[in-house]
Amino acid sequence: MSSSTGRLFRITTWGESHGGGVGVVVDGCPPRIAISLEQIQLELDRRRPGQSSIVTQRKESDTVDILSGVLDGLSLGTPISMVVRNEDQRSRDYDEMRDKYRPSHADYAYDEKYGIRAWSGGGRSSARETVGRVAAGAVAKAILSRFGVEIVGYVEKVHHILASVDPNTVSMVDVESNVVRCPDPQKAEEILTHIEAIRKEGNSIGGIVGCVARGVPAGWGEPVFDKLEADLGKAVLSLPACKGFEIGAGFGLTDLTGLQANDEFEADENGVVRTRSNNSGGVQGGISNGMPIVIRAAFKPTATIMMEQHTVTTEHNNTTIKGRGRHDPCVLPRAVPMVEAMVAIVLADHALRQSAMLCGTST
Repeated sequence: MSSSTGRLFRITTWGESHGGGVGVVVDGCPPRIAISLEQIQLELDRRRPGQSSIVTQRKESDTVDILSGVLDGLSLGTPISMVVRNEDQRSRDYDEMRDKYRPSHADYAYDEKYGIRAWSGGGRSSARETVGRVAAGAVAKAILSRFGVEIVGYVEKVHHILASVDPNTVSMVDVESNVVRCPDPQKAEEILTHIEAIRKEGNSIGGIVGCVARGVPAGWGEPVFDKLEADLGKAVLSLPACKGFEIGAGFGLTDLTGLQANDEFEADENGVVRTRSNNSGGVQGGISNGMPIVIRAAFKPTATIMMEQHTVTTEHNNTTIKGRGRHDPCVLPRAVPMVEAMVAIVLADHALRQSAMLCGTST
C-alpha cells in the first residue's frame, strides 16, 4: 500500500482511524525553516471533528506532537515526524460492519485487494488519515512562505447552493468567518441551514471546494508526466470522497472558442509578464506562468447515512444496513484545510525541484 507522495518534499502518512493514533513523516524539508507548533495545531484545529454542529461529533483534540526534525522552532533538515493520538474511538458503532459492506465505502474493495480490512472505522480509508496530510501541509506552507506564496481554500458550492467567490481577492479571514467556510456571507447562511436540515434527515450532501495559490512564480512544474496540474490533480483526488478536479476554467473551456479561451499575454510597466485572463488557472504546458493557480475539487456526499440501504455480507449474501456512529452530513467545511494541504505539499515539492534545477544550471 503506497502511503507516500512527493519527490524532494516527500510525506508518508500512517495510522488507522481506530488505532492508537495517526501521523506523518515529512522528508526533504530544508534546514532552518521556521516551524511553528502553534501553526500546525491551528491547521489541525480547522480539520478536527466536533468543531461545530454540522460536522461529526467525535471528540478529538487532535493535539500534535513533533517527535523529530525540529529544534527551537527551526527545521533541522532531517525527517520531521508528527503524531496525533486517537482519543475517542467508538468501535462498537462498527460491529455490524465487520460482516457487511457499507455502500460507497472502501470495505468491499479492500477485502478484494488485501483479503483483510480494518472494519472498525474504515482504517486507512477513513478521513482520519488526513490528519497527517494537514500537519505536513503546515510544514509545506512554511516553506512556501519563503517564496511569498499564499494558499486559500474555501467552500464554493454545497449541493445546489453556489456561492460567489473571487479567487483573486478571497482571504482566510473571509473563509474562517463562519463554520461553513464559505466566504459569501449570504450563501453561507443558506448552506448552514441546508446542512442542518439534511443532518436531521439522517442524509448527506456534497459540493465543491475551491482553492487558490497566489504568488507562485513562473517556472514551477514539469513539461510532460509531472505537469503541475497533473500532480495537483493526483494529490487532491487522493483525498477521501474527492471525485472530481479541475484547474482554471476546467470543463467550462469546452463551451468556448479558442479566441475566448486563450489567455493573452501583456507586460506591465516593469516588464513583468502576465495574462489578461486566467482560463488556464495559472498553469500552461504543465508549468506555472505566474498567475494565481486556481483549482476546484468535487466531493461526493458522505457515504455513511442514517438510513437503511441495500448491501451484501462478506459472504456475498444480500442484506440491508443502516449507518450508525458519528459522521459528517457534509464533508466540505473540514475538506477545506485538506485541499489546502495537498496543494501546499505539491507546490513545496515543485519549488524545491525548481531550486535544485537552477542550482545545477548555475554551475
